[in-house]
Amino acid sequence: MNFQQLRSAREAARRDFNLTTVAEVLHTSQPGVSRQIRELEDELGVEIFVRAGKRLTGLTPPGRAIMPLIERLLLDAENLRRAGEDFAAQNRGTLTIAATHSQARYALPHAVRDFSAKYPEVKLTMHQGSPRQIAELLLSGEADIGIATEALAEYPELAAMASYRWTHSIIVPAGHPLERDAGQGIQPTLERLAQFPIITYEPGFTGRSHIDSAFRRAGLRLEPVLSAMDADVIKTYVELGMGVGIIAAIAFDEARDPQLRAIDARHLFAANLTRLALRRGSFLRGYVYDFIELFAPPLNREVVDSWLVSPPGSRLDP
Repeated sequence: MNFQQLRSAREAARRDFNLTTVAEVLHTSQPGVSRQIRELEDELGVEIFVRAGKRLTGLTPPGRAIMPLIERLLLDAENLRRAGEDFAAQNRGTLTIAATHSQARYALPHAVRDFSAKYPEVKLTMHQGSPRQIAELLLSGEADIGIATEALAEYPELAAMASYRWTHSIIVPAGHPLERDAGQGIQPTLERLAQFPIITYEPGFTGRSHIDSAFRRAGLRLEPVLSAMDADVIKTYVELGMGVGIIAAIAFDEARDPQLRAIDARHLFAANLTRLALRRGSFLRGYVYDFIELFAPPLNREVVDSWLVSPPGSRLDP
C-alpha cells in the first residue's frame, strides 16, 4: 500500500468517479489511476468501487467504510509534512485563503496587509467563490482557511468558528424617496421597501437567507430585478437608477460611493455571522494561527485548537 494508491482512490470518490479528471488532478494517466486503484483493492482483498464495465460508478459497502480511513491517512500525512516544515522553516511557506467576494474585498484587506508585513516570506494565495465552493476547497486540501457567511457550518468535517457579526444596509441614489424619509426620521419598513425594485445578493451569498426570511415573514414576495455575488456590482446598478440595493453594511464607504446613500437596515433583517473555517484534525503552522488572530482577535490559538479537536456538531460559539 502506498500514498499514490490512496490518493487515486480518494480523488476517484471526490471527482464523481471520473478517472480522466482524476488523472488530470494527479498529473498521471488514466490507465495509471486504474492500476493504482486495482492494486489497492487487491491488497485490501475487497472492491472499493462499483464498476460498470471499465467505468467506476460508485462506492461499494466496504468502500464506504474504507474511504474515511483513506481520508484520515492522507490528512495525517499532510499534517506530518506541515509539522516538519513548521520546525524547519517557521516563517516561510504558503497560506491559501478561500473567501467570498464580500469578505475578500471588505473584511480581509487589513489582516492580509498586516500578515504580509509580519511574514514577508509566506506566499499568500486567495481564492474567491461561493460558500459551497469554499467548503469544497477546504475539504480537498486546496485551501487552508475559508471565510464566508453562509453554509460553512453545514459541513461536519469543518470547524466553522464565529468571527464577527454584521448587518445589512439599504443603499439608494442621492435624493431617493427613502433618503428623504430617513432625513425626516422615518425608518424604512419592508412594505415601503417592497414598493421599489430591489437589487441584492444571489441566494447563498452574504446573508441573503436573512433577507428572504424577513420578507417571507412579512407576507411579502421578494423578486429582485438583479442579483449579484458582489456588493460593488449591486452598487453600480443602484447608481444607474435600476433599483434599491440591500448590501452588507461594511461594503458601503461614503468616500468611495459619493453618489449613493446608506440607510441602516438592522431593524429589518437579522444580524449575520461570518465564520472562519478549517478542516477538523488539520495541523496548523504557527503563522496560520497568527493570520486567524489578525482577522478575528477572539480566535486565539487556544480557541482554534479547541475547535479543531471538537467532535462534529459541537456548539462552541459564545
